[in-house]
Amino acid sequence: MKFVKLSLGSGFGSGLLPFAPGTWGSLLSLVPIYFIISSGNIYILPAFVIVTSLLSLWVSPACEKEWGKDPGKLVMDEWAGQALTFVSISFTGIPDTDLMTLGIGFILFRLFDILKPLGINKLQKYEGGMGILLDDLLAGLYALICLKSLIFFLS
Repeated sequence: MKFVKLSLGSGFGSGLLPFAPGTWGSLLSLVPIYFIISSGNIYILPAFVIVTSLLSLWVSPACEKEWGKDPGKLVMDEWAGQALTFVSISFTGIPDTDLMTLGIGFILFRLFDILKPLGINKLQKYEGGMGILLDDLLAGLYALICLKSLIFFLS
C-alpha cells in the first residue's frame, strides 16, 4: 500500500524529477485534463478535482513520513489545483487555440502556486494534508478567474 500511496502522491513519478517537481506534476496533469475537457462532459472535470483532492489527502501522511513535511515530491495536490483552473473552461475544437488555453492556464496556476499571493500562503499553516492541498486549490481558483477573464476579454 505504501508503494501505491507514494506513486499516486508523486503524480506517477512526475514529482520525483529533480528540478521543479510541482511544475512537472502540473504539466503531467494536463494530459488527463485535456482529454476530460475534450470529452465535452462538464461533470467529469469537477469530479476529477474532487478525486485528486481526496487522493491528495489520503496519500499525504505516507508521503510526509517518507519525504518529510510538505514534500516537493508530493504533487497530487498540484493535480487538483491545476484541474480546478479549467473547471468551466471549454475547448473550441481548434487544436492550436485549445493548446494555448491549456498553456495559459498552466502558467497562471504555476504563478499563483509559486508566488502564493492573496492569502494563498496563509493556507499552508494548516497541518498535514489539508495545508498541503488548500493552497493549491486556492491557486487553482485564482488561475481559473484569471483564465476566464482572459477568455472573456479576448473573445
